[in-house]
Amino acid sequence: MENRSAFTLTMRPDNVGVITIDVPDEKMNTLKAAFVGQIRDAIARARQNASLAGLVLISGKPDSFIAGADITMLDNCTTAAEAQALAQEGQRVMAEIAAMPVTVVAAIHGACLGGGLELALACNQRVCTLDEKTRLGLPEVQLGLLPGSGGTQRLPALIGASKALDLILTGKTLRARQALNMGLVDEVVPPAILLETAVKRVLEGRKPEKALPLRERVLHAPGGRDLLFSLAARQAAAKTKGNYPATGKILSVIRTGLERGSSAGYDAEAKAFGQLVMTPESAALRSLFFATTELKKDPGSDAAPCELHTIGVLGGGLMGGGIASVAATRGTFPVRIKDIRPEGINHAMKYSWDLLSKQVRRKRLTAAGRQQQMGLITGTTDFSGFRQRDLVIEAVFENLALKQQMVADVEANAAPHTIFASNTSSLPIADIAARAQRPGQVIGLHFFSPVDKMPLVEVIPHAGTAAGTVATTVALAKKLGKTPIVVADRAGFYVNRILAPYINEALRCLLAGETIESIDRALVQFGFPVGPLQLLDEVGIDIGTHILPVLQKAWGERFRAPDAVEAVLNDNRKGRKNGRGFYLYGTRRWGRKKQADSSIYTLLNVTPRTSLSGELIAQRCVMMMLNEAARTLDEKVIRSARDGDIGAVFGIGFPPFLGGPFRYMDRLGADAIVNTLEQLTHTCGERFAPCERLRQMAHGGETFYQRRVNLNSHTDSTG
Repeated sequence: MENRSAFTLTMRPDNVGVITIDVPDEKMNTLKAAFVGQIRDAIARARQNASLAGLVLISGKPDSFIAGADITMLDNCTTAAEAQALAQEGQRVMAEIAAMPVTVVAAIHGACLGGGLELALACNQRVCTLDEKTRLGLPEVQLGLLPGSGGTQRLPALIGASKALDLILTGKTLRARQALNMGLVDEVVPPAILLETAVKRVLEGRKPEKALPLRERVLHAPGGRDLLFSLAARQAAAKTKGNYPATGKILSVIRTGLERGSSAGYDAEAKAFGQLVMTPESAALRSLFFATTELKKDPGSDAAPCELHTIGVLGGGLMGGGIASVAATRGTFPVRIKDIRPEGINHAMKYSWDLLSKQVRRKRLTAAGRQQQMGLITGTTDFSGFRQRDLVIEAVFENLALKQQMVADVEANAAPHTIFASNTSSLPIADIAARAQRPGQVIGLHFFSPVDKMPLVEVIPHAGTAAGTVATTVALAKKLGKTPIVVADRAGFYVNRILAPYINEALRCLLAGETIESIDRALVQFGFPVGPLQLLDEVGIDIGTHILPVLQKAWGERFRAPDAVEAVLNDNRKGRKNGRGFYLYGTRRWGRKKQADSSIYTLLNVTPRTSLSGELIAQRCVMMMLNEAARTLDEKVIRSARDGDIGAVFGIGFPPFLGGPFRYMDRLGADAIVNTLEQLTHTCGERFAPCERLRQMAHGGETFYQRRVNLNSHTDSTG
């Protein structure tokens, strides 16, 4: 039986051809190299109609136009030339659509991203639905790539180079009205009349191309162009620190098209695409994409999840308020907050109100919508209303007796089926469940701050947690828009376990006389979003360091807190929340400003000097993290290297272009890691001694993943 085509042509009585895009057996449409013949066949059959009035391209899927190209085909490329050929084939198909002698309109509903938007750009006009699911963008840079089917040339021609650079360099996505205002689409309509509107536009015929606004025309001229690309290059360098080669290629390719014409631009685009596919940075970013996709399908347990209808939250503090907000606004759950004080409930409610108000100001939500979502959140100072809660998330102080009391209170005041999820960052879940009547329904659910922004959660079952509880908690995390990893109930779990030695090493560098700025700069240059000392300030020095004694007790002296911790805490330095930590925070006329606090050096009795290179500071901090990550995998704290990479990138901002600690270790090689750790052990102390797992891997030439990136040849062979 012949495979059903993903591109089906239907001729209407008014001689408008409708090409419906519907990839068989897939939830969303993605473009594959195998579809080239199908697209061309649909176009050829349309051309055979002498009375053809025009074409409409529309999706047969309920929620997506085309979500992008299927990037799995890139893994089959062994050379840059093969990847370049893929781009050239895509360019030829788009060129055929653009060269049609009749009007072609893209009717867009849902995700129109990457290759999907490039297909739409090849059409004469674009109509999209005024629907929350509709998003348009070219996110290839997030995979270390650039648009390879003409997007770098058609987008600047349509909306101007400055707007195109912003979209392509950031990979941001636009809602319907934003796309309309930018000139990316010609009309936005309700979903019910999408096809009707597109057909009407076809029958009206081609419209003259709109001239670019004067500002864009000035920026396309030689003088303006120099200024535009100089500014864009500086901004890109400041953001990427030179770690993402795609940004430089994007700037070069778009400029080539403006200066030498679109034909040269297309050639440059295809060549650059092929080169980028082969870079280790793109290989790492694509591996994260695949890992995230796999985790979305991972139920966390063999058991079926229970259906949840209502959520309870214990504690109205920063974490409790954040959890309640996410549960109501993203999970659409009715949420009941319990706090011992009315002020705590008010604080939590204000947290949600402020976040929703920001969306109202940005016109992403109506005032009525804000009111509707706020209506899902209620509060109480007792346990009234908790009998109806299917799952309760506890976010009270890190005190074991208090958390055990919370378990008892929930068991007494909630339904027999209610799951108790603790947002602890350090206390063993088994200890929290030790006195529970139903320990199988007790689990850890560790969110990261700020809850509305951080994508990771750790799901922590203890030995007695029921499989159904695990599956239900994982399903809840996904519904809240989070990426969950299941980790073992061991001290520090995973993320804090690998973060603590990294931050400790930064503190030791500080005690040795390195400046606050030089330490943080070194790790930002390495690829972290913020340096370790600033991170400690952001989290709260008191909160960020309270776990160290727990870790030291469990894992030994390598987790002993440097003397700096106690001295800084005794000076009432908590970080940003009280205005003073390693940095001073204040409000100035032109906005909030932070600066390193030089009085720290006097407090710690050190003379600041920059004697270590930034590379060595970064190496010391990162090697401590890598060594600990290998231990957690060996001890089965995490289920796989995949989970460890996702946890580090999404939980603490480990540089995405390195793919996570395990991908990075594979890229360097276990032998190189062990050699570096042994050198650091000799110069800095026993805390750097390589763990047994890494020694064995170095001896046997093993890797964490099946295959390994050959860094020297810049080819991707990660499995």
